[in-house]
Amino acid sequence: MIRVLNIIDTMGSGGVERRRLSMAKLLDQSKFELKIICTNVVGPFPDAIRKQGVEVIAIGDLNSFLDYKQHQKVMKIIDEFQPHIIHGAVFEGVTMAAINGFLKRIPIIILEETSDPQNRKWKGNLLMKLLSFTADKVVGVSPAATDYLKNKLQLPSDKILLITNGVAIPEKTPKSVVENLKEKYQISPDEIVIGSVGRMSSDSHKRFSDLIRAFAILIKKQHKVKLILVGDGHQKVSYMQLVTELQIQEHVIFAGYQNEISDYYAVFDIFCLVSAYEAFGLVLAEAMFHKLPVVATRVGGMQYIVTENKTGFLVDTFDVKSIAEKLAILCLDSDLRALFGNNGFDKAMLNYTEERYVKDVEKLYLELVQKKTL
Repeated sequence: MIRVLNIIDTMGSGGVERRRLSMAKLLDQSKFELKIICTNVVGPFPDAIRKQGVEVIAIGDLNSFLDYKQHQKVMKIIDEFQPHIIHGAVFEGVTMAAINGFLKRIPIIILEETSDPQNRKWKGNLLMKLLSFTADKVVGVSPAATDYLKNKLQLPSDKILLITNGVAIPEKTPKSVVENLKEKYQISPDEIVIGSVGRMSSDSHKRFSDLIRAFAILIKKQHKVKLILVGDGHQKVSYMQLVTELQIQEHVIFAGYQNEISDYYAVFDIFCLVSAYEAFGLVLAEAMFHKLPVVATRVGGMQYIVTENKTGFLVDTFDVKSIAEKLAILCLDSDLRALFGNNGFDKAMLNYTEERYVKDVEKLYLELVQKKTL
């Protein structure tokens, strides 16, 4: 039995947590025993992972790179679990995995670059490079991430591995659920629904403000349209104020955080994500599984997920006018929406399933174990 210790930051509802749930569900339990350390737990994902028989241990915040008390907690868990593989993701998880894996002489150390670190300061880049020296492999979740590892950090090519993210294929949402949501939000049958999903914690990241301003332009030309924003965070208040300032309150819906997010994708006709940076853009893959045409910014992993003029449109960051123009094209052309949606579904099925992701991770684990001859 190969024991794998995953270490991540706060376990909430993001992409890293979803991939750990996929691993808990789909890793071959006859070969692997999985345990997860995180700093904190929020929401339903920890319980969902525990239901798969995987222990989740929250140890509290890593307050600094050399937080001795937190490293002691990790070392104690290592002593008890005796992992063959330690796999760190997100900066805090990478730090704890690299340091403690090295000190405790864990046979295999895997680090994972899960962000689009274009704004990472030189100290952060230097630390990531130093930590990577301890690793057998450094995984990038998108070509943008592996480019960063190769060109910015200048890691050896044989140490870098691309494993693109994967998501669960959604079950079909009952028609009655869609109808109930449209009734709840007073969406008429002839209205086009534009949707977006994400945390509202930093506008410098997700740029919902750009989408709202683009929608305000669109609404002047196309009145039969609504915008649904799914997500929560302290930035939500400022977004609501912006909507009021632009006098588009009747057309914008703040749905808040949703556990059953698939139901909302089923209501959308178009999906839009205009982040300033994004390592992958997991919600784009989710939208494509729902056969939605996509408008996204040409950044990070998103520029690889969206195939221009085939599954959707790519726009430059902060280009509000261009966002509005591309949304208008899709609003006015139902055939194009269907074409992009079907193409996106085919691409997602080929590249972005959780089964494919876990298969790639399992292959990596087994290859490294064989190489180390544990």
